[in-house]
Amino acid sequence: MSALDPFRLALRLRSTPDVGVFCSPGYNAPLFGPVPFVFSVHDLNHLDRPENSSLIKRVYYATVLKSACRRAAAILTVSNFSHQRIVDWSGVDGHKVFNVGNGVDQAYMPEGPAHSPGYDYLLMVGNRKLHKNELRVVAAFAKATLNPSLQLLFTGRSSPQLQLVIDQHRLSDRVHFTGFVQEADLPSLYRGAVALIFPSLYEGFGLPVVEAFACGTPVVTSSTTSLPEVAGGAALLVDPLSVDDLAHAMSRVVTDLALRGRLRAHGLQRAQAFRWPDVVARVRRVLSAVEQGCRTGQPGWPGDDARRVPLSSHPGRAH
Repeated sequence: MSALDPFRLALRLRSTPDVGVFCSPGYNAPLFGPVPFVFSVHDLNHLDRPENSSLIKRVYYATVLKSACRRAAAILTVSNFSHQRIVDWSGVDGHKVFNVGNGVDQAYMPEGPAHSPGYDYLLMVGNRKLHKNELRVVAAFAKATLNPSLQLLFTGRSSPQLQLVIDQHRLSDRVHFTGFVQEADLPSLYRGAVALIFPSLYEGFGLPVVEAFACGTPVVTSSTTSLPEVAGGAALLVDPLSVDDLAHAMSRVVTDLALRGRLRAHGLQRAQAFRWPDVVARVRRVLSAVEQGCRTGQPGWPGDDARRVPLSSHPGRAH
C-alpha cells in the first residue's frame, strides 16, 4: 500500500464515470470524487499499539483515513471491538459501520494430515511483532508445570530479541521454529498441536483462533480486544500481561484431558459462525443498502444480522 493510493484511486474513479458504488476490501479509499464508496477498516492497530505506529502512519490516519470514514457510504470491519474503536476514533455514526466478520477456509478441518515432528508441542502462530506477546509466551512456557518432553513450536523464523529470551530461560532445546509456512501447510500444524497459544495484546479479529477451532485444536487466548468476542466462550482466556496466568493456562490445557475435550467440541461449534458464504452475504446486504441509498437518498440499512457476527451468550473462560 502506498500513501499515494487514495489519490490515484480518486483519479481512476473520475475517469470511470459508469461506476455506481466502489467497494475496497482494504484501507484504501478515494481521496476525493463523487462516487459513493464502501471500504474496510479491520482495526486501528497502527494507532493503538505504539510499537506498530509511526509519525507517518498517525498523520495518514488523522488526515486521509479519518476523512474517508466520514465520507464513506459505509465502513466494513471484522469485529464488534473494531466497530466501537472506529466509531469512537472517527466520530462517525455507528449505524454506517458494519461488522461483517471473517471466514475460515474449508481446508481448516479436523480431518487430514497432522504435523508429527516426533514430539508433542504447543503451537504459537505469530510474526515476531511485539503485540503478539511472544516474549511472555516463552517466559510462561519456562514457568509452567509441563513434561520436559513437551515442546513449543513457533511459525516463522526466530528474531534476535526472541532468541535472547529463549536463551535466558535455557529453552533452546525445547523451542523450535518452522520457518516460512505455506498456507496449505497450516492446517496440519494446528491438527498436530496439543493446543494453540495465542495471548496477543491486540487483535482486530484474531484469525488463528478460528483456524484452530476449525481444526479441532484447543485454544488459549487473551481476555482483551476482540479475542473474547471471537472465541465466544470456546477458549481458555488469560490476562495477556500476566506470565503467571499464561503459565497456569498452559499447564491446565496440557494436563486436563476433560478440559481439552470440551474446548475441542466448543471450538468446532464456534468455527461454524465464521463461514465465508455468510461473510459474503453480509457484505452484499450492505452494498445493496448503499445502492438503494444512491437511488432514493435514504439507505435501507440491513438489520443486526448483517451488522454483527452472532456471539456466544456468555463469552468468557471455558471451564
